[in-house]
Amino acid sequence: MISAIIYSRVSSREQQQEGFSLGAQAKLLREHADRNDMTILKAFEDVETAKTSGRKQFSEMVKWLKQHPSCRTLLVEKTDRLYRNFRDAVTLEELDIEIHLVKEGQVLSKDAKSNTKLIHGINLVLARNYSENLKEEVKKGMREKASQGIYPGHAPFGYRNNKADRTIEVDPVDSHMVIRLMELYAAGAHTLSTLCKVLKTEFGKTMSRGNIHLILKNRFYIGFFEWAGETYRGTHQLFIDPKTFQRVQEVLTGHNRPKYSKQEIAFRGLMTCAHDGCMLTGDVQKQKYVYYRCTGNRGKCVLPRFKEEVLSQRLGEPLQGLQVPPVIVEQIVATLREDQNQADSRLENERVRLTSRLTAIRNRMDAAYMDKLDGKIPEDFWERKMTDWRTEEQQVKLALDGLASSENTDRALDAQRVFELANKAYLLYVSQDSAEKAKLLRMMCSNFCVDAVSATPTYRYPFNMIFERAKLEEWSGRLDSN
Repeated sequence: MISAIIYSRVSSREQQQEGFSLGAQAKLLREHADRNDMTILKAFEDVETAKTSGRKQFSEMVKWLKQHPSCRTLLVEKTDRLYRNFRDAVTLEELDIEIHLVKEGQVLSKDAKSNTKLIHGINLVLARNYSENLKEEVKKGMREKASQGIYPGHAPFGYRNNKADRTIEVDPVDSHMVIRLMELYAAGAHTLSTLCKVLKTEFGKTMSRGNIHLILKNRFYIGFFEWAGETYRGTHQLFIDPKTFQRVQEVLTGHNRPKYSKQEIAFRGLMTCAHDGCMLTGDVQKQKYVYYRCTGNRGKCVLPRFKEEVLSQRLGEPLQGLQVPPVIVEQIVATLREDQNQADSRLENERVRLTSRLTAIRNRMDAAYMDKLDGKIPEDFWERKMTDWRTEEQQVKLALDGLASSENTDRALDAQRVFELANKAYLLYVSQDSAEKAKLLRMMCSNFCVDAVSATPTYRYPFNMIFERAKLEEWSGRLDSN
């Protein structure tokens, strides 16, 4: 038998508590193992968010695979359950293992056909896009909350978050400290250092000079707050007199250093020097022109300086190589559509089976209850069977919830959009300003290696595979059979 391990993940503890995924994933993967004569040696489960790199069980799984070279098979539900970022994909690729993406019907390995790898790369980008889109939706919701006058972040000192109402309310203890700080500083007889001592003496509170300065400057105490670069009028209760706050600002004025705005360096962090591998950084000259140069961290470098306009043109030129013939796009999208239809069909069959099973369980419970009322069965027998049936009913309901949470997105449509982006990338690039150009490049490339005359990109999945096939003119109009 083939030795294998399984990996499952939910993206929040709420999903786990609501029964959305881990159990359903494990059941699906073990059934796949049984059908394919596989022995499960170990199971790894993660319940975390996708915001930060590094998952405990994912890291343990990688470590385990390195220590057990005899096991080279990994079972996982689908792409977005396994990867959260491109670094995860590279880590697993270096292990030289065979990955079964059960719900997507794909087997990925170093010997997989190029078209399989291409489709997998697309799914990886779509999974990343889902995470980014979710982040955008969260930001949109927070902006909407801010527009209603409710601060969407952690409450400033002197206030507290009411989790039940999702509002900001006055903290009955900390608010008195803020009032005291404002009144003392407005009188002009205190410094930030002496305010630290007052807090310690009168309230037993230790606070740094920097935090006190932030409190004294915070317009939240007079009804305004900043969110995502915009200023909003809050609906929260006020406890600081605006006149007192204004006097505090006047006292602070003599101590503040002027702040200088910085011109955005759009392409900073996106390029490395072809001569010594150092990063390229940007400088603003005459408060108007942006020049890029090698940081020279490994010694003096011969790479010349570039005006942003010149460098911008060179960075965009490689995008002209991302061209996919329409007939190839149609065939790959058709393949994804067929895979999706098959997955939807399997989900629907399982949903029908579970619904039928749930109905049968409830019918048994109703019939047994009537038999108990009629005295046909004893009380203790009825209670024992009802406990078993309720447990089974709950398991079936959880499985149905798991199916509902596993609905496939329209990957065929998403893949078509990826190819459309590849084909239109250069035209989009030349029509945008530097900041938007940099965003587009970061979406499609992880780095550019720059020398005196050219900029060579390192494409991200799946754009690297699109570029390689386009470069070799492998668009034969035929899909690999896999």
